[in-house]
Amino acid sequence: MKIGIIQYSPVWERPEKNLDYIKTLFNDYASGCDLIVLPEMSLTGFTMNAKDFAEDFDGEIIPEFISLAQKYHTNIFLGTIEKDGEKIFNSLFHFDENGIIAARYRKIHLFSFANEHKHYAQSDEVIVSKVKNVKTGLSICYDLRFPELYRLQTKNGAELLVNIANWPTPRIEHWTHLLKARAIENLAFVIGVNRIGSDPFNEYPGQSACYSPMGKEIFNAENKEGFFTFEIAPEEVKYTREKFQFLNDIKLL
Repeated sequence: MKIGIIQYSPVWERPEKNLDYIKTLFNDYASGCDLIVLPEMSLTGFTMNAKDFAEDFDGEIIPEFISLAQKYHTNIFLGTIEKDGEKIFNSLFHFDENGIIAARYRKIHLFSFANEHKHYAQSDEVIVSKVKNVKTGLSICYDLRFPELYRLQTKNGAELLVNIANWPTPRIEHWTHLLKARAIENLAFVIGVNRIGSDPFNEYPGQSACYSPMGKEIFNAENKEGFFTFEIAPEEVKYTREKFQFLNDIKLL
């Protein structure tokens, strides 16, 4: 499976400008990718001005990514600010290769340290989608600190775990270690896609990465901007879980 990730520095709260840049990257690099993953709040940065940028299905952003998925015949994971009635969610949308919205994950663990819980509604729905028949667990940034979510996704058959983030430089060691830990403890591929650059509050070092079911680093973008690709072999999950049946030994206390 060919994975593409976009690790970039979004212009703060300028969705139109960021969308134009993303379209350019798709035009140059998207061909042949089975899945393309963008960071959390892909078009705005990690803003608490939720009401200013929230859109529902009739907004401008969702149709643009439906068209991109159709044009390049690829799955896309997009981080967006979603409005649903009076509620606003920090969401991850999965568009399949036909442009259909295959799944929508709304962030469960809101980052109270940045007052995210005051501006966004909390979800309690665990989501496992399918990318090329590979069961894929969806999560966003701060979720990564809570292994219970990934246990539930794995219990629901997840073979690939994807986290999209705006994870800042002071805690980047946590990011890399937690990604690797989630892979090892669930015997699953883990992909984390982070932004780079800066916003009015933080700097971000990228370090988007992929780890194998045994915790081997397959890819790390470090602090570079661009569209990056790498390959994973989903059948490795089945092989690893059959050889090392650690998941069967879990005893929940």
